[in-house]
Amino acid sequence: MEFPDGKRYNTAVGYYKRVYGERLQKLVLDAGFSCPNRDGTVGFGGCTYCDNAAFHPGYSSPGKTLAQQIDEGIEFHRIRYRNTTHYLAYFQAYSNTYAPIARLRQLYSEALAHPSVVGLVIGTRPDCVDDEKLDYLAELQEQGHVIQLELGIESCYDSVLEHINRGHDFDCARNAVEAASSRGLRTCAHFILGLPGETRGMMLDSCDAISSLPLHSVKFHQLQIVKGTAMEREYAEHPERFEQFSLDEYLDFMTDMLERLRPDLYIERVAGEVPPRFVGESRWGMVRNFQILHMLDERMEKRDARQGRLYSKK
Repeated sequence: MEFPDGKRYNTAVGYYKRVYGERLQKLVLDAGFSCPNRDGTVGFGGCTYCDNAAFHPGYSSPGKTLAQQIDEGIEFHRIRYRNTTHYLAYFQAYSNTYAPIARLRQLYSEALAHPSVVGLVIGTRPDCVDDEKLDYLAELQEQGHVIQLELGIESCYDSVLEHINRGHDFDCARNAVEAASSRGLRTCAHFILGLPGETRGMMLDSCDAISSLPLHSVKFHQLQIVKGTAMEREYAEHPERFEQFSLDEYLDFMTDMLERLRPDLYIERVAGEVPPRFVGESRWGMVRNFQILHMLDERMEKRDARQGRLYSKK
């Protein structure tokens, strides 16, 4: 299969450029949501790796209005993405469907009212979507808004999900993806590579399960041990439970993953960045995501690798 833009894998950025004629930049928002894994509905303490402050920029704060966050986010991205004129409001912090439908309607409508915002990306958990909420998102999409549902799945293995105190199993994730897909919603799944108890072989094998889901896109992050989390304590006591990658190893491993994934899956991200102040050590130094993407392109070309080369529909 040939991919656009001279790539050897299917990029989500390329998809938006082809469909909408431009890059649609995400503006990270914090709307003050909580999480059922923190307030006792599902559990307490949250996932063992989680400190949400490590995953969103400074302009994103629940103390600001959504309009203020959007305006500051546009200014934040203006220098790097000079040709971008339209944006997606990215409800990222915690579980952004974890509220009554009336509250969701208020917040999503407020974001869509901004003249530069053409759609929403909604990050949430598989156990925080239901028919009413999915129907509402489908309604927004039918009105012409760009809508993407981003589900944190993290692992395809129930033993790993239980170990990290995730609070749901893989069947829950599959059901949520299928329910969203049945309504025509673009659904992205998020996975963390290197969670305790998950070997490299298990991660590679999970490509079959990921490819079997009716997903539009997928996002991968390497595990980064964030200061002050339960996972930091576990890593200090049991480092043998963790698969840690050097940058060179990760480039080869990500190439192996991409070759096993369904070729029509769009790739949103292959690695994550956490500000240095949140991590005790940075195994990869100060390398940025755009540099990793260039390195991955070079690695895939050197190996003559392509997304889906080893994929076989089960």
